[in-house]
Amino acid sequence: MLEQKIESPEQALAPFLKGRTLADCYRQFDETGYIIFENVLSPAEVDRQRAALKPWIDADIRGRNNFEGDQSNRIYGMLDKDPVFADLISHPLQLAFAERELGESCLLYACLAINLHPGETVQPWHFDDSHCGLARPRDPLSLSTFWSISDTTEDNGATEIIPGSHKWGSEEPAGANRGSDFKTGVIDKTSHGPDDHPGMIRATMPPGSLMLAKGTLWHRGGSNRSDADRLIVTPQFCKGWCRPLEQQLLAVAPEKAALYPKRVQELLGYNIHPPFMGYVDGMHPSRKLATRPA
Repeated sequence: MLEQKIESPEQALAPFLKGRTLADCYRQFDETGYIIFENVLSPAEVDRQRAALKPWIDADIRGRNNFEGDQSNRIYGMLDKDPVFADLISHPLQLAFAERELGESCLLYACLAINLHPGETVQPWHFDDSHCGLARPRDPLSLSTFWSISDTTEDNGATEIIPGSHKWGSEEPAGANRGSDFKTGVIDKTSHGPDDHPGMIRATMPPGSLMLAKGTLWHRGGSNRSDADRLIVTPQFCKGWCRPLEQQLLAVAPEKAALYPKRVQELLGYNIHPPFMGYVDGMHPSRKLATRPA
């Protein structure tokens, strides 16, 4: 009987590490707050992702505020739209970092595609677990990943990051997000002024590449000064304990929740924690109850 050969996690990830060890990659990630792996997906895999996104991009629904960007398409609720997106969410390289950073009980925190049209301006600077309100410096509560579906360049809006900023305390870069940046109808991003940070870099990547960033790393979407769109998909993960003890949205059927007083519905989870924690397909979750028959 032939002995079955079982690959170690490092052996399984070797094609993506390009001769590096996982330990070396983790050290870089911990030091700088981010890491990029180029050409993780094959051209055929990239084409499948792009084809699945095309109907939603063609719908051309633009962002509603400074944060989303009025020259951007944001596609939420991706796993409900096409099962092919599960290939990105479950990619072993991505999960190796998510589970090391957040534990094996980590959760999918968000998953959206972001398409920047020519003329889009820079996003406000932000870090992705800022909603928790906990003092910095601290360990991150989340991990953000960025898959390049198109080429991301200096000119078309490559994500701008400040290496090492995951270690900052209360300091902020000029142009950090404000409460009004999340308000529907507020499009005044030029009011931030000259806010390129001297330590920032643009995360340029060929199609099929993957960037991972700690939830405490300051970053923003870049400006698209080219004549072509820039498309990424960004699955994000959080620690497993960042949820209710009992999952009320599953424990109480929506048709029953629709009969409760508004405040009870909010306590079940049909509410938003500022600025947008708890959205469903980019919208307020109470809309799901409003569509239920009386």
